[in-house]
Amino acid sequence: MSIDQTRVVDAIGVDSSSGDVILTITDHLEWGSDDHLLMLQEKLNTYLDFVESGEILNTLTDAKGRNVLINVICKYPPDERGVGFLNQVAGFIESAGMKFQYQLFNAN
Repeated sequence: MSIDQTRVVDAIGVDSSSGDVILTITDHLEWGSDDHLLMLQEKLNTYLDFVESGEILNTLTDAKGRNVLINVICKYPPDERGVGFLNQVAGFIESAGMKFQYQLFNAN
């Protein structure tokens, strides 16, 4: 899966150390285009709907009562506009009672 499949949850699992449910978005696109930000926004909306609708409990019954972390793994470092977007997203997701983070993919 990838960011351009906006209606699909890429990966779901439980972090063994924190117990959080982690929903991962894999972002292979370079930053700098409006299309990239729109795709990422659509993908994030899919993830939010997945959690808020309760579909997450149908997919992972062990999710009940756990914190949810949405993690975006980026192939390329976000540009200034991308960082601003991701910070804005973090505030919105955290206000919805979930956690958010983004990180660079480390191939090593």
